[in-house]
Amino acid sequence: MTELASQPRLAYAFVERQVALMRRYWLWELVWVVYSITTSLAVAYIALAEPIISGEPADPAKTARFVLYLLVGTIAWRFLGIVFEDIAEIIAWERWEGTIEQTFMAPVPRVTHLVGMAVGTVIRAAVISVAVLFAVMLFIPVDLSHANALSAVALLGVGTLAFIGLGIASACFPLLWTEKGLQMSYIVQALVLLVSGVYYPTSVLPGWLQAVSTISPATYVIEGMRRALLDGHDVAMLWPLIWPALLAGAVSIPLGLRLFVMAERFAKRTGRLKRSG
Repeated sequence: MTELASQPRLAYAFVERQVALMRRYWLWELVWVVYSITTSLAVAYIALAEPIISGEPADPAKTARFVLYLLVGTIAWRFLGIVFEDIAEIIAWERWEGTIEQTFMAPVPRVTHLVGMAVGTVIRAAVISVAVLFAVMLFIPVDLSHANALSAVALLGVGTLAFIGLGIASACFPLLWTEKGLQMSYIVQALVLLVSGVYYPTSVLPGWLQAVSTISPATYVIEGMRRALLDGHDVAMLWPLIWPALLAGAVSIPLGLRLFVMAERFAKRTGRLKRSG
């Protein structure tokens, strides 16, 4: 019982380490915030330019909806992408910092380690996403008059669980392939981006890609957030989109943990844990 009670404190230690790394590399954090703001603004300006590009008469209400449609996808994906990237880079960060042996030899259950890293990652993603949202609103008018913030937060929370599981599973790649494993996790992220309707409805995809999109939790999260923020749908109305994402999290987290532990054992047995090239 005493050992179980100590796990939250052990997990919090990894949260503190994540925060310490953010402070240590604060200039890189600034770079990513500026990058996220500029890319979000670029997407929003595409929406504002739609009447000019299409040659159709300007409709302010239609344009405002288009701006919000693209911004929801962009900022939601930025949040989910940070969650995925930070967790998928766990092994790479340990190698970069030279702490991989200490971390993996410490008497800390792997679940506790990964939970702490995940919580720290979610904090980082939330800080960056909120900063991006407020910065964008300084440049571009965003119509949130019909928004249901509670529903949007619920969708994002469910999506976070699914992406934590996906990130843990992708963190296995650097354990198995030290030279190219991290790049493989980025390929996974790019494929999820393609099929999840971040910038467009999934209905415009070819039929076979639409089928693939149904297994991406981001598809349901982003569509649900759009309905919540553009049309004010409540949680009950969004349940058909919530439960698939919730199911993805319920499956991906334990599966990702299991795969990670198996990959860790293989890496230790074959001497891949310490190697960086």
